[in-house]
Amino acid sequence: MTRTEQRDNETDRRLLLLVGLVALVAGAVGSISVFAIVTNDITASPTTLAAVLLLVVLACTAMVRIRVRANNHGVSWTETAMIVGFAVVPVPWVILATALGVAVIRIITKVPPLRVAFGVGKETLVAGTIGLSVLAFNWHEPAERPTEMIGALAVGYVAAIILDELLTIPILALASRTSVKQRFRTNWDLRLGGSLARFVVAVATLALLQVNSRLLIVIPPVVLSLHLAYSARVRSREERHAWQRLAQATDALNDVDLDAVLSSAVIRAAELFSVDEVEVELHDRPRLVRGNAGGITYDGPAPDAPATSGTVIPRALEGHEGSADVGELRLRVHGAVKLSERESYTLRTFASALCTAVRNASAYEELTRVAAEHARAAAHDALTGLANRRQLLEHGTELFANRHVDGVTALVLIDLNHFKEINDTLGHAAGDRVLVEVASRLRREARTDDLVARLGGDEFAVLITGLPAPAIAAHRAEGLLAALHEPMSLDGMRISVEASGGIAVAPGSGGMSELLRRADVAMYQAKRSGQRTATYVRARDTADVGRLALGGDLPRALTQHEFSVTFQPIVDLGSGEVVGAEALARWHHPDRGSLDPRRFLETVERSGLLPAFADAVLDQSLIAAGAWRDAGFDLPVAVNVSPRSLLDPRFPSSVVARLRAHDLPPDRLFLELTETLTISQLEVVDQVLGQLRDAGVRLALDDFGTGYSSLSVLSRIPVHELKIDRGFVHEMETSPEATAVIRSTLDLGRSLDLVVVAEGVESEPQRRALWEMGCTAGQGHLFARPMPSARLLAALHRGSGGRPGTLAPALHDEGSVIRLSPNRRPGSRGRGDRLPHLPA
Repeated sequence: MTRTEQRDNETDRRLLLLVGLVALVAGAVGSISVFAIVTNDITASPTTLAAVLLLVVLACTAMVRIRVRANNHGVSWTETAMIVGFAVVPVPWVILATALGVAVIRIITKVPPLRVAFGVGKETLVAGTIGLSVLAFNWHEPAERPTEMIGALAVGYVAAIILDELLTIPILALASRTSVKQRFRTNWDLRLGGSLARFVVAVATLALLQVNSRLLIVIPPVVLSLHLAYSARVRSREERHAWQRLAQATDALNDVDLDAVLSSAVIRAAELFSVDEVEVELHDRPRLVRGNAGGITYDGPAPDAPATSGTVIPRALEGHEGSADVGELRLRVHGAVKLSERESYTLRTFASALCTAVRNASAYEELTRVAAEHARAAAHDALTGLANRRQLLEHGTELFANRHVDGVTALVLIDLNHFKEINDTLGHAAGDRVLVEVASRLRREARTDDLVARLGGDEFAVLITGLPAPAIAAHRAEGLLAALHEPMSLDGMRISVEASGGIAVAPGSGGMSELLRRADVAMYQAKRSGQRTATYVRARDTADVGRLALGGDLPRALTQHEFSVTFQPIVDLGSGEVVGAEALARWHHPDRGSLDPRRFLETVERSGLLPAFADAVLDQSLIAAGAWRDAGFDLPVAVNVSPRSLLDPRFPSSVVARLRAHDLPPDRLFLELTETLTISQLEVVDQVLGQLRDAGVRLALDDFGTGYSSLSVLSRIPVHELKIDRGFVHEMETSPEATAVIRSTLDLGRSLDLVVVAEGVESEPQRRALWEMGCTAGQGHLFARPMPSARLLAALHRGSGGRPGTLAPALHDEGSVIRLSPNRRPGSRGRGDRLPHLPA
């Protein structure tokens, strides 16, 4: 059973209960009347009694009818007939005459039994109410002067009108599924005016009876005139309200969404035509929408719609000239009903408006579909279905505009190697199949949030978002290219596709266009070097015009000492003691402000002034280390070395000369090496590093794990220290991949007896987690930002918690017993005995 059928059954049960209650009480009133006539021997003139009965029948016939669902409800002149009857016939006979007259007229007009029962019961109760008022004023018999009974009849009439409202309005509310309050407000002024008019007619009738009964001949024309005027007023108001509802209903159809149009049509039509159910079926698609004033009950294919019953009033959805038949509108009522002429015209008008609305919504839907197809075609590659260059640029631009995007964004640019040979050998059709297969593999390997695009020809791109650290981009790129390396079958042949990939991390400025340019630079670097992937490095980007402008300022900067060095301390993670400092060069440019080496190092390297620059930085660093030693803090200093300096055979002797000039032991100097993956293969680099090692200078490998270094580098470079890139430290709390890289680096350091320093330590949880994993030293904003030498010396004197030489409280009290994890052992001092032992 559908929800609508359940609701209808519930309404029928309530109506039956209410009608039964009215009939039961009315039966009791009739029985009392019969009992009173029999026991008290109340008589009445047969002629007068017949006249009253005829008057009741005529009053019931003169009715203003209003259709609600399948039923016609109306307002009659029955109360007027009752008042006249009570003036000429005893009360019990009037009650019985009223019941008989109403029953006769209802049966003659073939009213359903339930309505006969309610009509007879209601009018009997109304007559009983007026009769009770008459008896209350001691009018047990009709008065000789009928006008003397007007007071009693007025009181009874008012009570009867109130009772009539209390009985009729709930019935109408249930039948129309509206609220009692709403039904009471409907035409209340007309009902009140009609009640007063009927009472005035009744009083006039009584007055004429008292004066001369022959004058009653004027009453029928008066009643007829009043009835016609009242009926016309009611019809006029109903039609005005109907046209207003029609206008509102058709306005609700002015929507470009077809679902909204059909939903509004069903709900509005149910209210407009006062029917139980409305259906709209479309011809161009197997769709049927069904519902009532309460909402939609079914929306789906017409053959699957549940069966319904009742009288159906169909209307084709066609234009004013019978064209464009798009479907059918059906009104359904549970019972027999016939629409009035006005309702039929309203139905035609509403159906025509619905036809127009359906056509407009369907046209808009088609336009939207075509526009979406065009938009997709404009944003996607026709061959592979991937996003094209335009979509990649728009998506990336929107992504960069959203400042709340979590993680790192990177772009992997992929170019197929020797693809032209496939086209030349097997034909362009085979080449297209290869491109489609490559697109499919990239789509499978990429994650849900990644955007895979074909930029044209054999060039693809993957925009990766939400990376925990920039270094993870290289691992993801390797996975993408590995997926392409698997052989594919083509016309019975198995071929392998090789590709080169360029990786670029989203820049701070320049947007998506700059990211694409950087990935392109990195991709060509991978092709030139014969590697599968390469990561963009700004120092290798010769297209940065801004760097070239700095070249002319270098001589002045060196002579006017615009280069300075700040120092970031390196701290023992367990004790908080400062165990070293890293020198960081800065160029205080008079026009461009403070510049870090990433902005000017390539310019320095290409200018021929690299030795002078390196000497200036080394001098300032060694002077600072000497000052610290003289103050009682014998700390080594770490200086970054340009890879190009390692190609200079004179570099080791220059370093040793500077150490002697500042009277510092060689082991107080650490040279940090970066990007040695390719240059470490050169023989001259091996010789330079060997000479530095033999001289006692310590070597550190910076940014370990980011792709710039590898195990093969460790086998060639005699390093003493590994430095974990700050990106892994920053993401270690949320990224299992970053934590795994850190653990692997620490395990490698223990295996090779190397000191491991973590960069970018910014919080106590990071410090403790690193220490518990076995990392002995770290640097970062948790301890101190880079600062001039004198300020660092002052911080060493001041110390932490009254302990000079420290910048953080110890993780454990001195002398306490510490239970270490299985992966941690007391820190090795490594090659060079640089860092202190951890507390036992």
